[in-house]
Amino acid sequence: MNRGQDTRSIQRMLDLSQAISIILLLLHFYFYCYQAFQQWGLTRPLSDRILENIAKTGLFRTPNHSKCLALAFLVISLLGASGRKEEKFSYRGGLIYMLSGLLLYFGANTILDWNATVNTIACIYAGSLSAGYLLIMTGGARLSRVICYPLRKNFFKKDNSGFRQEERFIGTEYSLNLQARYQWQGKMRDSYINLINPRRGILIMGSPGSGKSWFIIEPCIIQLIEKGFALFVYDFKYPALTTLVYNQFLRRRNKYPYSARFYNINFSDLSHSHRCNLIDPATLEFLTDAIGASRTILLSMNKTWVNQQGEFFVESPVNFLAALIWYLRKFKNGRYCTLPHVIELAQTPYERLFTLLNTEQDIQTLVNPFVEALRNKSMEMLDGQISSAKIPLGRLASPDLYYILTGNDLTLDINDPLAPKILCLGGDPPRQEGLAPVLSLYIDRMNKLINKENRHRCALVCDEFATIRAYSVLNTIATARSNNIIPILAIQDLSQLRIRYSREEADVILNITGNLICGQVGGETARWVSERFPGTMEYKTSISVNSADTSVSKSEQTVAAISPSTIATLSSGDFVGIVADDPDLEIELKAFHAKIVKDPKSIYPSKWEELPVVRPVDEMMVAAIFQQVKKEVLELVDSEMKRVLGDPALQGLVVKMR
Repeated sequence: MNRGQDTRSIQRMLDLSQAISIILLLLHFYFYCYQAFQQWGLTRPLSDRILENIAKTGLFRTPNHSKCLALAFLVISLLGASGRKEEKFSYRGGLIYMLSGLLLYFGANTILDWNATVNTIACIYAGSLSAGYLLIMTGGARLSRVICYPLRKNFFKKDNSGFRQEERFIGTEYSLNLQARYQWQGKMRDSYINLINPRRGILIMGSPGSGKSWFIIEPCIIQLIEKGFALFVYDFKYPALTTLVYNQFLRRRNKYPYSARFYNINFSDLSHSHRCNLIDPATLEFLTDAIGASRTILLSMNKTWVNQQGEFFVESPVNFLAALIWYLRKFKNGRYCTLPHVIELAQTPYERLFTLLNTEQDIQTLVNPFVEALRNKSMEMLDGQISSAKIPLGRLASPDLYYILTGNDLTLDINDPLAPKILCLGGDPPRQEGLAPVLSLYIDRMNKLINKENRHRCALVCDEFATIRAYSVLNTIATARSNNIIPILAIQDLSQLRIRYSREEADVILNITGNLICGQVGGETARWVSERFPGTMEYKTSISVNSADTSVSKSEQTVAAISPSTIATLSSGDFVGIVADDPDLEIELKAFHAKIVKDPKSIYPSKWEELPVVRPVDEMMVAAIFQQVKKEVLELVDSEMKRVLGDPALQGLVVKMR
């Protein structure tokens, strides 16, 4: 109640000030234009006596005395001017009005000295003075309606975004460094993304076209070769990365020992591909190795099995395939231990096949459920178990695969200290579903061979990692740091990773990698990345504008340094992430949000060398190997059946339906 009365009292005082200002201005007109008023018959004795008494105070000693006093009362009245605030009003516009008004208001004094009639001078003087007065009043009113706290024009707050990032180049024996630029406090600054401990794993995420390969993977490959690392590269879009690796290896050949070699395995151009036996008997030391290889192949070909591991109709085919692999591993010291021979052996009739497998003591427990099902004539169940393995394996029965998988041009121990290797494994997007089991098994077997002590330092670069299933990579990320192995995995999205791996396995990959680099992604992936950034303190100002006044409320709150919407709107080449440091070399500024700078002229050779031809290959050669594998398996089965049937000690191992 008292507040309302005070407001009305103040308003009455302001209105009175404005009235006094107008009265003073009218008295000024009357005094300095008296002759004109006299001719117009607007003078009276009473008003003259009042004016004479006022003049004795010195108010009209000069024209500016009365005008300044009138202006002072006008300014007082404008201090409490009210009206609806307008965002379009600015101080600049109000000041222009006021300066123009002041120029007319005080510049009108010169009109009194003009050589003109009294009436003309009075009219022009009064008009100029009134116009100046109105302009001053309008300008003051506009200034009072300007919003003192400017509202931001940038809806997405890009001008106010950013945080301090690492601007030093920090190089170590294993570090990978990417030059970048970032925005902070309204300025663009140079920075470095220092991956000083890449052995803790690097996870690269980004939708297609975000720049994963061009801005990150390729520079990392070049730096790894410059440091003399043994290298494995999974080139999903063969031969893009393979050509780069080969040319960089030629440029930096002096960084490697003389025994180092470049190898290339692909299924698109057999003339440029080396041959490598996936299940080389020398690498299968235990039965568990065969079971692991079997699981990798079948889970890569049956995505729905990933979340059903442990169930009967998943484990049965895994055990069946593992039994085939281990049988060939033991037969004549692994003479026919290749995946093509396993595929052909799986096509053998049940009675002959299980008789052969039953002769190997190591796998009798694996094949016993199948043998009992056959003897009990449970053919429907047995067919379901065996077909779950035979059908996926049948998709791999092609001449080009048999050609690649039956050779021994190289072994997969790429970090052999006596003969380090640079190996590129090429994918083929149109045939990806069919090649995925083979590619996955290559990576899986290699990871188990290289994760050992006292080996040459090496790196694994897997572009489009979610297109394959190499479960052993999880163990490599978790344990290979002490063995100087750098795992670099690139995926497009979290959901894509969970298609090939189970949800639990995907979460393990996401959570144990120490270095994270993320380009444009959306949805759950953007939220997951945003949550990994530390919160920042943001000062929030709320402005409420009404016709009378403006109220301002200030508060501070913790917000995400990088919001999901920011991640979802990144441009190509823009990345956010967090780097890991070393106990001996700690980094305070681990988070970054920057645009990676890449100068292709400085890192790419001016002339590219084509990939070397390993050996000329024609269709007849490939077909001959295909038929040779089939022939060898038939001969193996026939000779072993004759041996078993001809040996009385083995008669009890013969499997027949009851």
